[in-house]
Amino acid sequence: MRMLPVGLDGVLVEVAGLAEAMALHDRLRADPPPGVVEIVPAARTVLVRTDPAVLPPARLRAWLRRPATTAPASSARRAASAVLPTVYDGADLAEVAALLGTSPHALVERHAATAWSVAFTGFAPGFGYLVGAGWDLDAPRREVPRTRVPAGAVGLAGPYAGAYPRETPGGWQLIGATRATLFDPDAAEPALLTPGTSVRFTPVRAEVRAAAGTASSTSGRAAAAARRTAPVAEGIRIVEPGLSATVQDAGRPGRAAEGVARSGAADPPAWALGNRLLGNAAGAAALEVTMGGFRAVAECDLAVVVTGAWTPLTIAGRALDPYVVHPWPAGSELALGWALRGSRAYLGVRGGFDAPRAVGSRSTDTLSGIGPAPLRSGDRMPVARETAGPIPALPLHPWGFPRDGSDLDRSGPVAAPLVLGPRADWFTASALGALADAEWTVSPASDRVGIRLDGPVLGRARSEELPSEAMVPGSVQVPPSGRPVVFGVDGPVTGGYPVVGVVPPPYLALLGQARPGSRVRFVLRGSR
Repeated sequence: MRMLPVGLDGVLVEVAGLAEAMALHDRLRADPPPGVVEIVPAARTVLVRTDPAVLPPARLRAWLRRPATTAPASSARRAASAVLPTVYDGADLAEVAALLGTSPHALVERHAATAWSVAFTGFAPGFGYLVGAGWDLDAPRREVPRTRVPAGAVGLAGPYAGAYPRETPGGWQLIGATRATLFDPDAAEPALLTPGTSVRFTPVRAEVRAAAGTASSTSGRAAAAARRTAPVAEGIRIVEPGLSATVQDAGRPGRAAEGVARSGAADPPAWALGNRLLGNAAGAAALEVTMGGFRAVAECDLAVVVTGAWTPLTIAGRALDPYVVHPWPAGSELALGWALRGSRAYLGVRGGFDAPRAVGSRSTDTLSGIGPAPLRSGDRMPVARETAGPIPALPLHPWGFPRDGSDLDRSGPVAAPLVLGPRADWFTASALGALADAEWTVSPASDRVGIRLDGPVLGRARSEELPSEAMVPGSVQVPPSGRPVVFGVDGPVTGGYPVVGVVPPPYLALLGQARPGSRVRFVLRGSR
């Protein structure tokens, strides 16, 4: 068992293989000590994230090294079960059966008779990698992944089976489809399949699935129509959202084992400062506006503040300062010009913005599609009543270190600490030297999912494929191109390329204000 550092608050425990990782995950989640934030299994690793102030590193490592008790660790895995009614009519059924040296009928019979369990999740919220008792078939992934795999598709890849919770690209071999709801963001337990869940696939007729699909589709359209016609509380009307405007709050921390990213504000200090300036509750939602160009009209009298990127602000044509609370009278238009420094401004109102919660948060996750859709012209955003006290009489920002993006001015690079690990040993010494010495440039392809950096190619010391393992926001992953990607708050929770290091949260927030052309230098730090 190896313990590999993941930033300042995580350890990636590497074991011999999948069976050992599943057993370790069972043992750790049976009785976690105070200070453990989340435990995320993968193919041969288990990520343990902690609050170091509650669980110091030495005590964490002692707990991880503790021998297993005599109690059956697998009991936790038998606690949950799911039955997936499945129509075995997948587009790849005949082809993959031939590749595996069997017939479609025999493959279906064996798949349906196998007792499956969820080893780990990832790829998309609610997507479970299933392993089967006695299943020894290894199905190759498609050479050319599909750009669209429908929700409910059941597939095989390598030793795993799985079912797609939502429409997404994918390279698995499709053998059927299920009508089961695999992920419901409005449910108390959104994911049907979580690590340890026992799963059975039950064959059903195609016409049953078609009828169920029609009913589900009709229900979904009716629900969408009801949302469009329901009365909306007073708030604001979007005239122009700019490049991108989304609803953001504190996000969804601690849900990685369900395949759910943290999401939330890309610059949490700027978002939180806006709530303090307005006297809002700590979790009130704001609008995250990328690069500016935003316009909206107030439908009632409001108090408003803009934090984050330093962005020209006008209300009813009058130029005003950011980081100061201003009245926003009913009927008047607020406009944010193009950001002068930084990239993401936070528009907050007294009481916060209201939107339906999904998996406990109002945040928009741009990768998975969880939460409200990005705003469009004509949308209305109601105002909530999430206040904690009056608006402070004195401005707070002189003591709050406002983040105006000035440290991302192109006159000089931003210095971002990088805690090496967990896979720094997969790279050559010259690559680690280049990582520290190079001045990296933020690519125009960057977004909330990942900050892509242009610069030298980082060579690898090891060329084999890395099994999927959990990642945290701030992970610097290096794909085959050799150019690093700093994963942001909407980044995937698992990945199959090596992570050379992790940018700590305060500096990930700083990089969240990066704009195309910004320059970055990494300051390498050893592991704890």
